[in-house]
Amino acid sequence: MQYSNIPGQNIVIKNVTFQDIPKIIELQKESFPSMLEEGSVWGKRHLQSHVEIFPEGQFCVEFENKIIGSSSSLIVKLPSEYEVHTFSQVTGNSLFTTHDPKGDSLYGADISVHPDYRRLGIATLLYKARKDLVIKYNLRRIIAGGRLINYCNYAEKFSPDEYVQNVISGQISDQVLTFQLKNDFKFIKILPNYIKDSRSLNYATFIEWINPYYKK
Repeated sequence: MQYSNIPGQNIVIKNVTFQDIPKIIELQKESFPSMLEEGSVWGKRHLQSHVEIFPEGQFCVEFENKIIGSSSSLIVKLPSEYEVHTFSQVTGNSLFTTHDPKGDSLYGADISVHPDYRRLGIATLLYKARKDLVIKYNLRRIIAGGRLINYCNYAEKFSPDEYVQNVISGQISDQVLTFQLKNDFKFIKILPNYIKDSRSLNYATFIEWINPYYKK
């Protein structure tokens, strides 16, 4: 698949291979410097496990022999539709050992875009790849826990729910949640203690996209 928001150039999206892993590790370091310090980014062992367990769910974007974006996902079946969970619980300590081919939901574990290539449609391309995968596998939905990346700047003024409602109404811009809402995801509820992350104060949003083509 090709995409051309970079003027005069083509970028390519593909499934991740083992050969791509070192480049994705470097991408993670560039994309999430604060989480790198907190030890919350993928390592070689994690990415190898993702490719071994569910290769179709791992995507990366290449441009001039450089990986500028990637996404990781697995299929799950939650105990209840909107079960409260942590990142570690749902991803099997980041190894995707919780992947269930008979599940009904694609779980979006990560999307990374290199800082030099943001606002060019790279993340939207990765979201589209996920949606196409959900339609192909006839899964009911995509779900994820989204970082509240700017909540640290508003925590003294708003509760996490109040912060989200202000983002939804357009009073506050949150580069993660605002983008997810524009891509047709719906906010369900707050997930406390989701992942160690100083910017979100460990909170995340439970978000959902329903597959309009799903057939029981």
